Amino acid sequence: MIRFLLVLVMLAGTAGAVVAYGDPEQIARASHKVSHIFRAKTATPAPAVQIPRGQGGEFALRAKINGVAAPMVIDTGATSVVLTWETAKAIGLPLEMLEYDVDLETAGGHTKAARLTLDRLSVGHLVEKSVPALVVQRGQMKTNLLGMSFLDRLESWGVRADRLMLTGYPELQSGHRRPRTAID
Repeated sequence: MIRFLLVLVMLAGTAGAVVAYGDPEQIARASHKVSHIFRAKTATPAPAVQIPRGQGGEFALRAKINGVAAPMVIDTGATSVVLTWETAKAIGLPLEMLEYDVDLETAGGHTKAARLTLDRLSVGHLVEKSVPALVVQRGQMKTNLLGMSFLDRLESWGVRADRLMLTGYPELQSGHRRPRTAID
């Protein structure tokens, strides 16, 4: 609504100036400016997901990793998305090529993990590409963790009452996101 009013004000101001001066070049420039404003990309509302708190106090969800559904628990204390070996195998990750050279402290103790990048990780309408993740060795964890390597890519996240609210960045009509800055 504000944008529409701004365009009307600009249009009226430009039309008034053109009428006052009768300059054909001014008319052409005004026409170009107005058409440019109408063609400008507008943002669609930001995608958002609400996750209810589970019986044990955790926020559990079903994500899609490279198109395959996987249960996950939100863990803001995890610096990365962490997958169990079993989940990594189920989604077809190349487990035989991984090097388990990352020391990892879990609720169950110390273990080793391997670094990899997930092509696509989605939670509802929130979709992130090229997400850094870790895979733990077989039998070392029972739960996949949705950590900060995913959460840091969102515009915001937070708990309201017994719901975790995840909000992505608005997408432009062209399908591109708002550019991120160093402080995002």
